[in-house]
Amino acid sequence: MPAVAFIDAIPRHISTEEHRVLTAATPASFSDIPPVLRHKEDGVRVALDPPLAGFSAEDGASGTLYIIESVLAFQSSTGRAFQIEYPSITLHAISRGEAGPFVYCQLDEPPAPDAPAPDGDDDALGMRELSLTPPDAASLEPIFEALSLCASLHPDPQDDDDDDDDGLDDAFIDADAAGFEVFTGGEGEELSEVGRAALAHLESIIYDPHEHLREDAEDGATEAKVNGGAAEEGQFSDENEAS
Repeated sequence: MPAVAFIDAIPRHISTEEHRVLTAATPASFSDIPPVLRHKEDGVRVALDPPLAGFSAEDGASGTLYIIESVLAFQSSTGRAFQIEYPSITLHAISRGEAGPFVYCQLDEPPAPDAPAPDGDDDALGMRELSLTPPDAASLEPIFEALSLCASLHPDPQDDDDDDDDGLDDAFIDADAAGFEVFTGGEGEELSEVGRAALAHLESIIYDPHEHLREDAEDGATEAKVNGGAAEEGQFSDENEAS
């Protein structure tokens, strides 16, 4: 379905205070509670690039923006309205370029069924740009934050598919299925030459925090023996000289 869909009316929604009251009363079903309106802004100018058929520049000149948990919706002062589902918004940011500050959105726009196939092997979806310009630049941050919150409630299902295919399922190997011999350290078992080399390598790279304590103790004992021997030799020398 297209990223931008025309609607006859703004979807049903409730305020955050109404949501708090409803949830505090423990409703029979939380799924029956309407989505929350996270931000509403009047006098917003919108622009779509490429332009959307049936939505004129006059329609986008001024209207009310509704950032609802379910969808992003816009009601023009001309009466024209549309909504966008959050998974279709692949990117949103605040732009402060020469054209003036506005909230920039990038939309995944599936090609029309009768559209020619793209050149090459790139089968990526089409893209449409949406700009939201409030009358006051101070509203940019609240709009951006509300978009971020609502988008987080609608993760892209494609991301879950990518996570399933990232190879983590193959990170652990069944030794029996792989045909590996398992060394358990039982009686009569010895490591092979390769196994001994691997073990030697592991021992060379594993740091033992107590190793230097043992080395210091051994060095101290050796020094004591040497010093003790020197003292005895000196004692005998003194006796010989005294005689």
